[in-house]
Amino acid sequence: MTRAAAAGGPRIGRALIVVMIVWGTVLLPGRPAAAHAALVTATPEPGSVVASAPGEITVTFSEGIRPVADRTQVLAPDGKRITGAVTAAGATLRIQVRRADQPLGTYLVSYRIISGDSHPVGGAMTFSVGAPSARPPEREPGSVHPSVAAAVPAVKFLGYAGLTLILGPALLLALLWPRRLSRRGPTLLVRAGLIGTAAATLGALWTQAPNSSGAPLWDVSVTELADVLASPFGLVLLARLAVLGAAAALLPAVLRRRGGGGRWRGGALAALAVAGLITWPLTGHAAEAPLAAAIVAADVVHLAAMAVWLGGLVTLAAFLLRGAHPRALGVILPAWSRWAMLAVVWLVGAGTAQAVVQVGSVGALWDTGYGRLVLAKVTIVAGVLGAAAFARKLVHRSPVTAGGIGRLRRTVGVELAATVLVLGLSAVLVQVTPGRSVTGERAASTERGVSQTLTSELFTLQYSVYPVELGENNTVHGFTYTPQGKPLPAAEWTVTTRLQGQDLEPVTAPMLPLHPRNDALGALTFPLPGTYEVSFTVRVSDIDQATVRTTITVPQVPPAS
Repeated sequence: MTRAAAAGGPRIGRALIVVMIVWGTVLLPGRPAAAHAALVTATPEPGSVVASAPGEITVTFSEGIRPVADRTQVLAPDGKRITGAVTAAGATLRIQVRRADQPLGTYLVSYRIISGDSHPVGGAMTFSVGAPSARPPEREPGSVHPSVAAAVPAVKFLGYAGLTLILGPALLLALLWPRRLSRRGPTLLVRAGLIGTAAATLGALWTQAPNSSGAPLWDVSVTELADVLASPFGLVLLARLAVLGAAAALLPAVLRRRGGGGRWRGGALAALAVAGLITWPLTGHAAEAPLAAAIVAADVVHLAAMAVWLGGLVTLAAFLLRGAHPRALGVILPAWSRWAMLAVVWLVGAGTAQAVVQVGSVGALWDTGYGRLVLAKVTIVAGVLGAAAFARKLVHRSPVTAGGIGRLRRTVGVELAATVLVLGLSAVLVQVTPGRSVTGERAASTERGVSQTLTSELFTLQYSVYPVELGENNTVHGFTYTPQGKPLPAAEWTVTTRLQGQDLEPVTAPMLPLHPRNDALGALTFPLPGTYEVSFTVRVSDIDQATVRTTITVPQVPPAS
């Protein structure tokens, strides 16, 4: 055998493997893992120039798909995110566009879907309105400007604090306040709570616009604000402002115990409290959770119990323990202790129900950011409950002595400091994707294969490798598109693998273009576990060729089938 023939043997073998793959994929009923969804057409067409901005963008693929909504976005020429509702029907992805005042220029559509074979597929396309402009800079879907990332939890915290200063002091003033003790201090707390909650609501309406668009906190147009106000989110917050206005009109007479109609005012305020509390879960994770009605109800109970307990502690520490007569405290503190115990029971019960649904699994408690925040919150709450139990013992032993009141005041101070931390964690927690959603997305997109999108100046390449395991049974399927997102048939494909950290020669193999389509098939061999550099070299014309690279990690033991 000649040296040339010997060298040609492996090439012939690899070519035969490719031919067999093509035969099994194209001519025979192949397994679903042999291909993935590829873009077929879109409206507007990739790279096209249209006269007016569309209200909806549709992208059609070669097979049925499921959208990953929070990884799909439309960026306007000014870089703002204008993505509306993202849905899919069969092989068609539909992306609603939010803004009415869309500027002229080039728009970027990026998407992530789960194809019918369970492979995650990402891609992008552009189109222009009026005339092309510079391509908007790509950004991580769902990313926000640092100013907005700081403002949103701050606004949430202010809203929780305001709610606390309304409910706790108002209940103590209405039902337990000593007649001879001034009401001015707690009344000011209630007013501060109303103002703070209203300010937080207005802040939430403002931050929703840049939170959706990805723009800085100060880059908000009148049209964007109008869109927010007309959205379900905006309508719920406008209802909250209306509830706050009605409560502000009814509260003064009840808190001063002046005037008639005490019962109807009290009933009206109770109804307003429930209506106002419902607005919080309706703008958060609870409304999208499984068993939404039950979780919304649990969130309302959780918020009410938190506000009564913490607001009562603030009033107790700031006014009652400092100004009330010991004999009055002897009556008030046991009653407050019973209230606090009931509030804690409801707080823990409702919080547990929410955590079970929102975290989703025990593993998600430490595998997701949401779960770790829940664990931190539970840890602090456990410490607060320990301090509350100690305070309860002080109340029942010697609450009327000077020494007992001093110890009780210090214990309540510890409770307050810890619960402020809990409020801060809650303000962050409502901005984090629930563990159930993170786990579900991982489960939907985690397979024995790898899919990715690579870019060069000449083309965008989408590829999948299935499976990724030791041996020769690894199929690679690639698709090429123009930078604007149009399918781009390529003349020649090669793929090279090199095991990093080992003194082994790279292995180059051809891929078979499936003309006239824009895809190609090949086979990869992974002889050893480790991280491989994978290079795709694609020639799209007689003189134009480019190489794109990525890495693939092959596990030590082949996954169980």
